[in-house]
This record gives sequence, C-alpha cells and structure tokens, in this order.
Amino acid sequence: MEKLRATITQYKRWEALTLYIDRMEGHLESDFSLAVENAKALLESIGKEICSAKDVELNTAPSINAVLKKAFNALGYNSEALVNRISGSLASIGQELGNLRNDISPTSHGKSLDELKARNGKVDLLTREFLIDSTLVVAVFLIRAFEERKDATAISDDDSELPEELNYLELEPFNTQWDDLYGEFEMGEYSYTASEILFRVDYQAYENEYRIFQETEPELDTEEEE
Repeated sequence: MEKLRATITQYKRWEALTLYIDRMEGHLESDFSLAVENAKALLESIGKEICSAKDVELNTAPSINAVLKKAFNALGYNSEALVNRISGSLASIGQELGNLRNDISPTSHGKSLDELKARNGKVDLLTREFLIDSTLVVAVFLIRAFEERKDATAISDDDSELPEELNYLELEPFNTQWDDLYGEFEMGEYSYTASEILFRVDYQAYENEYRIFQETEPELDTEEEE
C-alpha cells in the first residue's frame, strides 16, 4: 500500500483516505470483511470527490460501479480512449468488492453462528491480496489522473515550450526517476515500466510530468553541489 500512501503524501487533498488504508492493512488477515468494506469505501470516496470537483451529478444512492464510471468520464476520457474502454472492467472490481462485502460481512445481512465462523475462510490469502492490490492500483490511478489533469490547466499558461513530440528513448533521466518511484507492472508473461505505460497510455500526462521534472532538475543539481 506504499504507492498509495506516497501518492497521498504528494497530493494532500486526499490525506483523509489514510483512514481506509490503515483499516485495510489492519484487517487483511484477521477480518477480511472489514478490509473489503474499507476498500470499497476507498474507491467510492475517490470517485465521489472527483465527481464533486468536476460538477458531475450522482444519483441519490449510486452503486460503486456507477460512481467509478462517472469518475472516469469526469476526468475527460472520451469513448475512444483506451482507459475509458477498460474503466468498465475496473469499475467491476469495485462492484465485486461490494458483492463480496455483502457475502462475508458479519453485519450486512446477519449470519448464523456457523456462517460467522466460516466467513473469513471463503477467501484465501492470495485472493485477498489480489483484490486489495487491484483496488490500490485503481485508487492511485484515479488520484493521479485527477491531479495531473487539474495541474495541466495551470501549466498550459506557461510560455515555455517543449518539442512538438517527446522522444521516450531520449529521456532516460526522467524515465529512470519515474520508474524508481513506481516500478514495473507485470501482466502474465509481460512486464512494462511505469514510465513506458504513462508515455503510451496518456502522453499529455507524461509531457506534464516531464515539464515538472525539467523545472525541478536544476534545483536538485544545486543542492547536490552544496
């Protein structure tokens, strides 16, 4: 959960979410129903905050699936974008968390004594970690996408210019720093660095982050000299 904590540290707006993270960590093994409940609440809170900030209206009692889909749309992805095409799948993670919470929570519908004893055994530790890790990936993406698009408006007013199109292979110092922060992502037999994913999936966000890197790099050099 360190990547999510680091993201929240970077963007103080989301600091209150640490409550959910602490609860998820504390109950992952001892009472998974509470970890699931807080994972679901984490995604709902992020989605609702994005919708609120973007003036996107939600129904009185929207499902977590609906909240996450509207949050993706609020971030500006059109129907042609790759991220929007997979948003339904990611939102389904949230929906399944809700279904699982109802199935194993001791208070959702009331349980018999035998059901109470057996409820944590319904989900093995590997599956628990997968579900929580999936939640964290979605949470980090939503927060960063929101913050980077918000900052992009301010950056666009800057008169400084970048080349018309950045060459990924020529930006090794920035790519290395980004990869050191966020690592690699494995999908079966495939593995991709964080910088490559950002460059290929959201070029504008990559360009914005590179601009910020350029502005801070001289300051880092000065500190090292001192």
